[in-house]
Amino acid sequence: MNTVGPYHNRQETYKYFSLPFCVGSKKSISHYHETLGEALQGVELEFSGLDIKFKDDVMPGTYCEIDLDKEKRDAFVYAIKNHYWYQMYIDDLPIWGIVGEADENGEDYYLWTYKKLEIGFNGNRIVDVNLTSEGKVKLVPNTKIQMSYSIHWFSIFNSFMMVIFLVGLVSMILMRTLRKDYARYSKEEEMDDMDRDLGDEYGWKQVHGDVFRPSSHPLIFSSLIGSGCQIFAVSLIVIIVAMIEDLYTERGSMLSTAIFVYAATSPVNGYFGGSLYARQGGRRWIKQMFIGAFLIPAMVCGTAFFINFIAIYYHASRAIPFGTMVAVCCICFFVILPLNLVGTILGRNLSGQPNFPCRVNAVPRPIPEKKWYFIFTSFWAYKIYYVYGFMMLVLLILCIVTVCVTIVCTYFLLNAEDYRWMYGLFQTSFYFGYMAVFSTALGIMCGKFLNSWNMTRKVLSTSDSGKH
Repeated sequence: MNTVGPYHNRQETYKYFSLPFCVGSKKSISHYHETLGEALQGVELEFSGLDIKFKDDVMPGTYCEIDLDKEKRDAFVYAIKNHYWYQMYIDDLPIWGIVGEADENGEDYYLWTYKKLEIGFNGNRIVDVNLTSEGKVKLVPNTKIQMSYSIHWFSIFNSFMMVIFLVGLVSMILMRTLRKDYARYSKEEEMDDMDRDLGDEYGWKQVHGDVFRPSSHPLIFSSLIGSGCQIFAVSLIVIIVAMIEDLYTERGSMLSTAIFVYAATSPVNGYFGGSLYARQGGRRWIKQMFIGAFLIPAMVCGTAFFINFIAIYYHASRAIPFGTMVAVCCICFFVILPLNLVGTILGRNLSGQPNFPCRVNAVPRPIPEKKWYFIFTSFWAYKIYYVYGFMMLVLLILCIVTVCVTIVCTYFLLNAEDYRWMYGLFQTSFYFGYMAVFSTALGIMCGKFLNSWNMTRKVLSTSDSGKH
């Protein structure tokens, strides 16, 4: 068992047995959370006493009994009023359950006493765990409550054919559309000036002289691009390491590895951010280097430290030790910053010269008005995958899908004669606290600027407009 706390505030957590739950009869196992990742996550593991053996089903049965007096009842009632839920681990897979619920009038309170566990496996690995809370028992002082559980094992598998269909669909539609565009523009080139002036010209060719215009606030934009490239590199390396080294065997090891890999890949941030800033004519490269180096760390640390002060005030297990905070700050200043500087210098010198396929107009072209379109596809569930082969596949699918989406969106913008396509690639939704950090980092990683940049260069290089 790990922690318990209010459902509506996941950062306020306490030890599981701070509530008067009972413990099973199985022999306890020891655990010491000494890793950086576990300290940052506020891990407080205690053994539940449940007897779980691989592939062995367990029929419903009692594992312990609570002698409920008035003090224990009051503790459970307080937890139920505040919608407490708990987290537990099975083979390092996290699952969550609700402590109890109140009736409609809020007069009687009930405790969930039966844990129904469904465990999915693939080969000799556990890949999925589901917990269903049942057995609602009314809380009455001076009674005994029996806690029970059952286990069911099943095998699962996954598929990714949808992404292949998506790639084929996007490629076919884009190729046919571009072929028609090239034919139409070639026909317009054969017209004389009078017919061309009277014609109804539209599409991406009209903005060929503005496509590679430097973005507004290039310093911030280049820092976002560099940070996105670094986040992608971190995701790729951590998943590969997890596939090879089984990082899930120790809680927090994934976060610890991610922190050190992020620090080691800082040259990636500096290289891509610094080279893009130089190509867009930026001159304050030192300031850009500092912003690129500390953009993600400042966002993550600022949010985490703010939440940490609240956790300390409420004596929650989520509180981060002071020594851990100092260690993270030292990594930022003595590892990330110097490596980012090296990457920035390399990027400016190796690929900092503009290499646009067409000339940029001196005067920006007016942008036609257009309708607004909204797409709502946000989704969040408390599911975590520990089969890193599947996670690598999911990362590959994410890259392919975002590449397809950004290429199509960029084409639509250019075809609508809107050359302000760069910042639109970072759109994402977010919530408060860590969700905002996660969503922002995901949005930065999924910007896929380089793919749209290469697509735009290819389209304009093939077009006759690139020669003018």
